[in-house]
Amino acid sequence: MNIGIIGAGHIGSALATRLTSLGHTVYIANSRGPETLGDVAQKTGAKPVTATEAARHGELIVVTIPLKNIPDLPKDLFNGVPASVPVVDTSNYYPLLRDGRILELESGDLTESEWVQQHLGRPVVKVFNNIYAAHLEKLGQPVGTPGRIALPVASDDEAAKRQVMALVEELGFDAVEDGSLRESWRQQPGTPCYGADLSEPELREQLRSLGHERTPEQRAQFAANHAAQEKAIMKQAQS
Repeated sequence: MNIGIIGAGHIGSALATRLTSLGHTVYIANSRGPETLGDVAQKTGAKPVTATEAARHGELIVVTIPLKNIPDLPKDLFNGVPASVPVVDTSNYYPLLRDGRILELESGDLTESEWVQQHLGRPVVKVFNNIYAAHLEKLGQPVGTPGRIALPVASDDEAAKRQVMALVEELGFDAVEDGSLRESWRQQPGTPCYGADLSEPELREQLRSLGHERTPEQRAQFAANHAAQEKAIMKQAQS
């Protein structure tokens, strides 16, 4: 496939490396322009382009930029892009480390990807947000490998979800159904599924145990977990 990646950070670069190794043609963009992507192109084999070009060229598009920058994407980014083209969202909300406070997410009424979907004006598929970039690049395994890492996939667009789940499998991970975007809180930071590299049976059990509707108690607990994780990262960076 032709795949457009908007965002050349850790996850974007890891995906580009793996996808080109599988024979896909990858177009990659960042906020500073294709002329700044020489090193990324050399490392990953992806073709540097603008964000608009990445969207136009892709049969599948990955948006993997800091959450706070989503509203700054071009308003016409998806003009002329067929509705059948899946759009993947890998974002996570880091209020302390990076994004600042986003009121719509602080209230708990929206999941991160519901917020992204509203801003993009396109259905999105939530995946690749709960795995470390190095693990995404290096720990994919053939189908049937004991302990193969499973990744949750959530979306309101069932056709797009199935296409993305097939790509997850091709990358060497078990794709596990995580329901609608409303249910994608189960794979957000602070939850037991985040950064845990769970196998398929383990991930399915965690999703089952969490339920479908996030309770106020769960929201408070997972927000506290995430804040503690962010503070630990900040302390480590300062030491």
